[in-house]
Amino acid sequence: MDQTNRRMFLGALAAGGSLAAGGARAVEDGHASGADVAPDSTFLRTIPRKAGTAPAFTASLDGGPIKATSGGWAREITTHQLPIATGIAGAHIFLNAGGVREMHWHASAEWGYIIAGHCQATVIDEAGEMEVVNFGPGDTWYFPGGHAHAIQTLGTEPCHAILAFDDGLFGEHGTFGLTDWMSRIDPTLLRGALNVPEATLAALPGGETYIIQGPVVPRDSVAARAERLLPPARSHRFALADAAACAEGAGSAMRVAPASAFPVSSGMTGFLVRLAPGAVHAPHWHTRANEWHYVVRGRTRVTLFAQDKHMGVAELGPGDCAYLPRACGHSVENIGAETAEIVGVHDSGLFDETLLATWLARVPRPMLAANLGVREQAVAGFPSVAQTFSRPVKDRT
Repeated sequence: MDQTNRRMFLGALAAGGSLAAGGARAVEDGHASGADVAPDSTFLRTIPRKAGTAPAFTASLDGGPIKATSGGWAREITTHQLPIATGIAGAHIFLNAGGVREMHWHASAEWGYIIAGHCQATVIDEAGEMEVVNFGPGDTWYFPGGHAHAIQTLGTEPCHAILAFDDGLFGEHGTFGLTDWMSRIDPTLLRGALNVPEATLAALPGGETYIIQGPVVPRDSVAARAERLLPPARSHRFALADAAACAEGAGSAMRVAPASAFPVSSGMTGFLVRLAPGAVHAPHWHTRANEWHYVVRGRTRVTLFAQDKHMGVAELGPGDCAYLPRACGHSVENIGAETAEIVGVHDSGLFDETLLATWLARVPRPMLAANLGVREQAVAGFPSVAQTFSRPVKDRT
């Protein structure tokens, strides 16, 4: 480096040093560091709302793709039909009298709620223990991933249930059926594993039967009464419709089946809400879980405060479902003339629900007033107790 460049370098270094020192001093001076609040003529009273609408968060489950075989059918909604629903997929299964959903298992967990009819499930858990358990309307089941299960209708009436899986793509992600697998295994290998004659294997189906038609099993038959129940801590059945309500009001009630009450259901909490005409499941969110629900009967209006700060509103009827992502605010209003019945799951075994009204009720009034930019007396009339269910108050004109 020549002398001229050396002098320029050292001069710049010295200047930088004094600038850095000046910057350090400026931290102590709010005016010098530009930390003043913008003058009244330029600040924003409120942030402009984003243009656009929330992504689609509802769909018709009962209008979805159907898979029908000799003993019944099933429809499903996955991320393919409802892209927002990445965490939970839903299905509606219908078994004829005598119908059997063949033995199968999933990589994901399966939750189910019986809408009508009766059935018997045979389940094998990871320890090789078997449970034979009967289900009726209002009962829910939970089969953890890998628990092989088969379901057979009991009685002369069909049985149908709403299902949910903790994988938005469960249909493609690991459903393994008995006949599908056995029909693909090399026959010589299968004969050796089972020690059965060749003629026995030759009589088996050549592919997946899925839901196969079998003989009708009377509800009072020996087979129907041959339950083999596991202890409550390991049972796959919970009587959700008969559970005590965890919230009531405005003629409405909510029942839940968290893992604390239904231990095997470690990954999902099932719920049943009966919402009176005109009632609202008040604005709330869930800190741990996504929500997926299905409208059994009635008409509802669901409002979603989505992750992108867009608001979405959708009206649902029987056969429709909704997916509400974790932490997104939402409310459900009954807009029909009859009680709405809604069943669904959260994809966590720990149930939580934070009401908007809870925060407003519990936060100190000075803080609430500061949040809302009003005088403290303006929030003095806010309720001190939050209500899960309420009714809209119409403006007086």
